[in-house]
Amino acid sequence: MAKGITKRSEDYSKWYLDVIAAADLAEHSAVRGCMVIKPNGYALWENIQRQLDNMFKETGHENAYFPLFIPESFIKKEAQHIKGFSPELAVVTYGGGKQLEEPLVIRPTSETIIWSTYAKWIQSYRDLPILINQWANVVRWEMRTRLFLRTAEFLWQEGHTAHATEQEAIEETLLILDVYRRFAEEYLAAPVFTGVKTAAERFAGAIDTYCIEAMMQDKKALQGGTSHYLGENFARAFDVTFQDENGENKYVFATSWGVSTRLIGALIMMHSDDNGLVIPPRLAPTKVVFIPIWRDDSQSDMLKAKITALTEGWKGRISFKVDDRDQYRPGYKFNEWEKKGVPIRLELGPKDIENNQVVMVRRDTGEKMFVSQEGLLERVENLLATIQQDMFNRALVFRDANTYDEDNFEAFRNRIEDPGGFFWVHWCGSPACETRFQDSSKATIRLIPMGESKKEDGSCIVCGQPSHTRVLVAKSY
Repeated sequence: MAKGITKRSEDYSKWYLDVIAAADLAEHSAVRGCMVIKPNGYALWENIQRQLDNMFKETGHENAYFPLFIPESFIKKEAQHIKGFSPELAVVTYGGGKQLEEPLVIRPTSETIIWSTYAKWIQSYRDLPILINQWANVVRWEMRTRLFLRTAEFLWQEGHTAHATEQEAIEETLLILDVYRRFAEEYLAAPVFTGVKTAAERFAGAIDTYCIEAMMQDKKALQGGTSHYLGENFARAFDVTFQDENGENKYVFATSWGVSTRLIGALIMMHSDDNGLVIPPRLAPTKVVFIPIWRDDSQSDMLKAKITALTEGWKGRISFKVDDRDQYRPGYKFNEWEKKGVPIRLELGPKDIENNQVVMVRRDTGEKMFVSQEGLLERVENLLATIQQDMFNRALVFRDANTYDEDNFEAFRNRIEDPGGFFWVHWCGSPACETRFQDSSKATIRLIPMGESKKEDGSCIVCGQPSHTRVLVAKSY
């Protein structure tokens, strides 16, 4: 265990904050509930942003930007929306040295301001679909905050699309859900379940909310992303209609979807260990750190020159750093880069030059190996791919080993406490039974699975009424 990092087994919440501090990712700001994202943390967000942005554009979406301030009357136009967000709204009533005629809400999400704009953009079926995403900050006045997971202000992307038919909008919602699933599994190395939220858990103003759910190392669930089918709700609220091919006026169908800096919290809690941060290679800002080890200054220039020769041609193919600071000992450097989660550490000393070798150390397992200097870049690239896959596989094995079918309510209440985990249970669909889950166990229905994987006849675990599918229940962040 690294000095200054609490063991996960002793205090998981403290461990999480210690890892963030040790990796120099973020810190609390002078503004209550807000955070300062430091360069190491922001570099992670930039990589998340870059990969997702590419995936959105590959599916035909474009980026735009809409105002931070939203007239209060806009928020009130969609009844369920204002009901869902009312406790979290931050409102500006004074500006320019005087009381505002109408209060302005600081963006909690952008459906209302965007649909007021779409009303001007859309007249004909020829104007559809509109496929827009924006990268922005939002404010939700959270009472209990935790770095990356829940803060009053956070960074995210939010997509908002407009379609001529219900079918097109539903297909868009599911397309984005699959983008989120692929990103989580292929880049975050996070196995996820996908499904639809219950009515009690869906987004305010949505017809259906789809989500991805991942298991953290403390066996709690974390919702990594959501994709919402909004139906005609916002189009009706803002009178967004179009003339179809037959000259008939119709309301537009909508979707919205988003992920946030919460993904960094998921990365930390899913993969990191008692020595600090562990980053999946495909998201690591620095994939390799090369550390020369010398005993006296006469060896320093020789080692630096050798590393320069070994890394020739690496730029543009792989991100790496050479830590040749002479004011720190090698042990200090090893510890620092381990805490920061760099996937591979390379070490080179005078004896390594004699033996035509390099010491290669995996951050995820700590395994140390001696490899030839010949073809070093290819070896590094192959190991990075292996680490990425191994991290996903370990997370998958852990999740599956802690996911259970359960049919007895009392047994569920005991097992959700110890050993904890994910539970597939039968549910009749009653809101009353859903409330009993939460009130008696502090667990929630995370999702109703799609497809046939959990469709089977059974009895509701709470009331005994008929049920035709299992749902996923867990404690969550």
